[in-house]
Amino acid sequence: MAPDSFESMLNAVQAFHDKHRFSEEGREDLAYRVALMAEELGEISACITKGRGRESLSEECADLLILLIGTAISADLDLCTAFWQKIEVLENRESRVVDGRVRVSQFDDEVR
Repeated sequence: MAPDSFESMLNAVQAFHDKHRFSEEGREDLAYRVALMAEELGEISACITKGRGRESLSEECADLLILLIGTAISADLDLCTAFWQKIEVLENRESRVVDGRVRVSQFDDEVR
């Protein structure tokens, strides 16, 4: 298994969860995980708005990725399959420029 594969990352996060016994009764709380992800998004924002540099931004993005993978483990989600399913949906969407920025989204005026 390649060290940079999704499976390797998943196994590393699972090992971290096992080490700290996250799955023991009452220790997993998805609402708490969401709060931690929101905190990491704030730290990512601070890196950008306060010019903390690429290294800090990279570290904060890694923190968010680890939390996201951990949330998938905790909620027993197949994140890899969900990722590829969502990419397929996104690839079939058109983009729009909204307020000078590119958006690829399901817009309200489109047929669902």
